[in-house]
Amino acid sequence: MSEVTIIGVNLAKRVFQLHGARSDGSVAFRKKLLRGQLLAFVAQQPKGPIAMETCATTHGWARAFEGAGYGVRLIPPIYVKPFVRRQKNDVANAEAIVEAAFRPTMRFVAVKTEDQQARAMLFHTRQMFVAPHPDDQRFAWPPRRTRIDRRPGACSSQDNRR
Repeated sequence: MSEVTIIGVNLAKRVFQLHGARSDGSVAFRKKLLRGQLLAFVAQQPKGPIAMETCATTHGWARAFEGAGYGVRLIPPIYVKPFVRRQKNDVANAEAIVEAAFRPTMRFVAVKTEDQQARAMLFHTRQMFVAPHPDDQRFAWPPRRTRIDRRPGACSSQDNRR
């Protein structure tokens, strides 16, 4: 039995689904792990590529795997979806991630550094205030539920009219 060639990880909030495959595409293992168990399990596997679908936490996990000496392949969700053969669930998605990563023409996303992610967050936060989208009303200031009291002596809209 040959060893694992690639590991596909379907990230979630608490429980992660892993799919290990050999070079011929056959299944080496399918495993469900909790967040705290993921790095310890991966450290026991042979060094090789780890494929993940890009999401909010992908870059943090990718940096952790790269720090441990693994190669990381990040795949946009739009490129993973065609490889899901049955219902969309964690097991099927992890298998689809591995199958997509095997494709020689697959386009991968580069792992972002913490600085790149921080800059992107600042840019997107600024964009919400500079050019708000009609759907982004939840970001309007002050929040709708905020109650603004008028106190005696405070400036009112009547005082500003001329």
